[in-house]
Amino acid sequence: MIFHCTRFTLKPGVSAEDKAAGLARMSEHINAIPSITARVVGPEFGGDFEYGAVTTVENIEAYEEYMNHPAHLEMDRVGLPLVDKFMSYDITDDPDPEIGAKIAEVHRRRFENVPEVAELVSDLNEYTGSAAPGRHGN
Repeated sequence: MIFHCTRFTLKPGVSAEDKAAGLARMSEHINAIPSITARVVGPEFGGDFEYGAVTTVENIEAYEEYMNHPAHLEMDRVGLPLVDKFMSYDITDDPDPEIGAKIAEVHRRRFENVPEVAELVSDLNEYTGSAAPGRHGN
């Protein structure tokens, strides 16, 4: 299993209505991706971010399908312009010693093949996690 985790804080000045609409759209987009076996989107408590999401997929093939699914790309296009601070990371019980490199490669290809999403990530005020062009991730 791979658990893909994101944490984010919206830009100052984003209205409560826009926040609610954005989170609702995020939930809709995540629910449209068949490779996700479990998901949660909502406010974060006890951390340094306002919101978070955790999605679960079975393996690296499902992870790549999820990352490149049209609904996920649309979620990035709509949501990332509202985000100020963002963190992404993955937790897995996959015994493959190369799984971290495989996850990083999914992101590398995704940013290479969808440069507008790479640009949106690069334009975030603060970003940590899977490497994007011009950024150093974990």
